[in-house]
Amino acid sequence: MPEDRPNPIAAQKRPRRVTAIEVARKAGVSRAAVSRAFSETAYLDAGKRELILQTAAELGYRPNALAASLQGNRTGLVAVIAGDLARQYDSAFVGELVSQLNAAGKWPIILGGPDTLTEQSVRQVLSYPLDAMIVRGGSLNAAIFDDAAQLSIPVIFSGRVVEAPLVDSVCCRNEAGARLAVETLISKGRRKIGYIGGPSDWSSENERLAGVISALQDAGLALSAKANADYSLNGGRDAARALLSDTNVDALFCANDAMALGALSAAKAIGQHHVPNTLSIIGFDDVPLAGLPEFDLTTLRNPVKRTVAQILRLLDARLADPTRKSEVVMISPELIERGTH
Repeated sequence: MPEDRPNPIAAQKRPRRVTAIEVARKAGVSRAAVSRAFSETAYLDAGKRELILQTAAELGYRPNALAASLQGNRTGLVAVIAGDLARQYDSAFVGELVSQLNAAGKWPIILGGPDTLTEQSVRQVLSYPLDAMIVRGGSLNAAIFDDAAQLSIPVIFSGRVVEAPLVDSVCCRNEAGARLAVETLISKGRRKIGYIGGPSDWSSENERLAGVISALQDAGLALSAKANADYSLNGGRDAARALLSDTNVDALFCANDAMALGALSAAKAIGQHHVPNTLSIIGFDDVPLAGLPEFDLTTLRNPVKRTVAQILRLLDARLADPTRKSEVVMISPELIERGTH
C-alpha cells in the first residue's frame, strides 16, 4: 500500500489579509491617515491621499467593512430569509430583492431551506453586524425576532403581516385577490367552482380561502370541491386529477400559479375537459411561466417590483429612524386575463 502523503494544495492556507498598519508603514504615514484616505468625507491632503491609495493598491489592501462597523458605521449587510427558492414566485422575488439591494449599496446574505435549517442559520447570521433582516413569508420562532430586536436589527416581513413593535410588513391583499378570481369565474357563467389551496397553516392560505368563500356566498353559491397541496406543480397536478375525476367542477381557482399549471396538465391528461370551453382555471402570482403561449394562464399578479420597492422604502425609513412606528403596506393584486378562463 502506498504511504499516505499530505496534499500540498490542501495544506495551503489562505493568504493573510493586508492591514492598514502595513499600508501606513510603507507609505510613511499614520494609521489614521490611511483611514481618512478611504473616507470620502474626511479631509486629507490630495497628494497624501493619492500616495496612500496607490500604496494600498500595490499591497492589495481594502478596508474591512465588518471592522468599520465596530466603530458605529453601517456594513450594508442584510440577511434575507428567502423561503423556498424552488418556488418560482419566491425565486423571482429574491432575484428582484437582491438586485434592488445591490443598487442601493447593500449586500444580502441569502438564507433558505427547510424551516429547521433556516432557524439554525438565522441564529448564526445574527452574530454578524447586520443592518437589517428581511423575511419572505415563513413561520420562524418568535424568539429569533426577540433576539434581533435586542441586537437592534430591524426586521421587515414580506408575505404576511406581523404585529410587533418596530417590525414592518409588506403583504399582498390575498383575500381581495381571491375574491376577484372567483367573481371573474362567476361572471363567465361558472357555478361549480373548486379550489386548490396551499398548506393550511399559512396565513396567506387562510386569507385566500376566506376570499373564495365570501365571493361564493355573495353569489348564493357554495364551494363545489376543495383540496390542499404544497404549492408545487406536481402537487397541483395530483390535487386537480383527484378533483376532476371525482367531481363535476367547471372551474378551478388555484392559490398559486405552479398548482394552476399542474391543474392544466391534469386536465389535458384526463382528456374530459377542454380549457377554457368546459373548464376555467385561474392561478395566483403571475410567475414568468404563466405568460408563455403554451400556458397562457389567467392569474392574479402579485407584483414583485412594487413589493420590493416598498421593502426598500421601509428599510431606508427604519434605518433613518429606528424608533419609528411599525408600518404595514398592503399591495393590491391585479387580474391578468389570458386564455384559461
